[in-house]
Amino acid sequence: MLKDFISYRQKLNDLINKKGNLHTKRFMNLDSQVYEQGALDTKTKEMLGLVASMVLRCNDCITYHMIRLFQLGTTDEEYFELFNVALIVGGSIVIPHLRKAVEILEELREYEKDGKTISL
Repeated sequence: MLKDFISYRQKLNDLINKKGNLHTKRFMNLDSQVYEQGALDTKTKEMLGLVASMVLRCNDCITYHMIRLFQLGTTDEEYFELFNVALIVGGSIVIPHLRKAVEILEELREYEKDGKTISL
């Protein structure tokens, strides 16, 4: 699932960069910059992004933030505390997206167990 997501994301981002206008490109650039180190560290910002994505019910966004947090060394305990925040804020409608996040986490841990890296 993750390989398909990464491939699809790259293909469409390349197309957007090729065909998008100035406003689209500025927004995409801002989206990348906002997660850079600042008053809050990158991992904290990605955690905020994951909770917001779960509450907003965006599976692509959940996948992206799960991968980024994995790359930043997030533990299962940290992930499940984030999931709890999303559940409290978003309510039971978040449960299907919690399942998606746990599915992604399981796949990420398989990558880790096999000594593989994953990049976006």
